[in-house]
Amino acid sequence: MPSSPPAASPAPAPAAPDRAALMAAVGCYVMWGFMPLLFMGMAGAGFTAAEILSHRALWSVLFAAGLVLLAGQSAQVRTVLAQPRNLAWLALSTTLIAINWGLYVWATTHHATLEASLGYYINPLLNMIVGLWLFRERIDRWGWVAIGLAAVGVAIQAVALGRPPWISLALAFSFGAYGVIRKRVAVEAQPGLLIECLMLLPFGLAYVLWLQMAGQGHGFASPSGFAWGLFSGLATVLPLALFAWSARRLPLSTIGFVQFLAPTLQFAIGVATGEAFTLLRGLSFGFIWLGAAVFALAAWYRVRAAQAAIRAAEPI
Repeated sequence: MPSSPPAASPAPAPAAPDRAALMAAVGCYVMWGFMPLLFMGMAGAGFTAAEILSHRALWSVLFAAGLVLLAGQSAQVRTVLAQPRNLAWLALSTTLIAINWGLYVWATTHHATLEASLGYYINPLLNMIVGLWLFRERIDRWGWVAIGLAAVGVAIQAVALGRPPWISLALAFSFGAYGVIRKRVAVEAQPGLLIECLMLLPFGLAYVLWLQMAGQGHGFASPSGFAWGLFSGLATVLPLALFAWSARRLPLSTIGFVQFLAPTLQFAIGVATGEAFTLLRGLSFGFIWLGAAVFALAAWYRVRAAQAAIRAAEPI
């Protein structure tokens, strides 16, 4: 009697979402959403945009090093420092994040927070395209609808401003490219962040010292100035560490969905601080918000479907 064929093995259940990574992503974007208030406060205390950026570069090293020590990752930092290829990638990511920081600080201290928030509405949709191109992440028809609506919103914003929204586009592309590099480079979150901060340290330190010698510095002129500078370092490192950690564990499309938190908070701050919000700009943001809503609903349905599949695969 011929033996019966072996029973087919049950299909593996889909992996459950990484809840810790998702919470880290939510935390970092909420912090970034309130970041304009920090820079506006520093500007009110006399800090220029360049001085704010320099103090971020200076003090972020202290907190990034603390994270590495707490995680016991000092050996990893030494390993990466001996890897020219990874150092080259981190030098590129450092350049991109420095551009992003500088533009964002300038925008939030020069009454352009609304334009900055538009850039961070664009970035999640840009992440979907990059995810399709580089990581073969699929975009369904609703994703394309969301991208199309956002593109219309950007075009209307250009008409409203009388020029292309350069700040928005530069912020979106610089941070989008930063996220791609940090996702691809074989360096853990905290060691990579510390190396990026170390690369920025000479520039920030040189400018802060020059300001102090010229009698124009604010970071060491008073206890409150010192506190502003120190806090800017903490506010720089903590969300970046959460972002770098979550970006290596979540799809870019999921990161893009969560990222809508930050520009929404930034937009509210821009309106609350009296930035011009014309009818045409309102129409532009309307298309952006509609695109964000389509994307969010589609993502919600995908999560529900994945959870239902996991439940169905569980043994009774």
